[in-house]
Amino acid sequence: MEYLNVEIKAKCLYPEKIQAYLIRNNAEFKGLDIQTDTYFNVLTGRLKLREGNIENNLIYYERNNQAGPKDSKFQLIKVADAKGLKEILTKTNGIKVVVKKNRKIFYIRNVKFHLDEVPGLGNFVEIEAGNILENLTKEQLKNQCDFYLKEFEIAPADLMESSYSDMLMKDS
Repeated sequence: MEYLNVEIKAKCLYPEKIQAYLIRNNAEFKGLDIQTDTYFNVLTGRLKLREGNIENNLIYYERNNQAGPKDSKFQLIKVADAKGLKEILTKTNGIKVVVKKNRKIFYIRNVKFHLDEVPGLGNFVEIEAGNILENLTKEQLKNQCDFYLKEFEIAPADLMESSYSDMLMKDS
């Protein structure tokens, strides 16, 4: 099944400030996930295998690179044997890039928040308003993202266009 997220990624100079806001507003803390995202070569979109202590999924998504709220259509499959799947995908598709990060995961209703520390790139906040739990329109999801942009006082200059994978590939 395909789902829709409206997402924002921004540089985050004060992750503790955003974390304090989330805690004050009763966000559900899922934990610290030490993640490795392996991106594979594909003809369209992006395909990544996420291995973490909380999330282990194969994720296919299509998303434009743009600053501010952007649509992301994705499909997600929970993975029980990440090592075996990675071996097959590496042999058949080849690895494009690997992204490692420390991610704190929070939820407020259908909005997922990531406070990410990515070695070599810095600290980031991601806001993902999704219709996976609630049947909301694209406009409603965008409004949720805009609300948290204001609440977190994220400056337009801090909004990121690219994914971590694109940033790492550009630096290599």
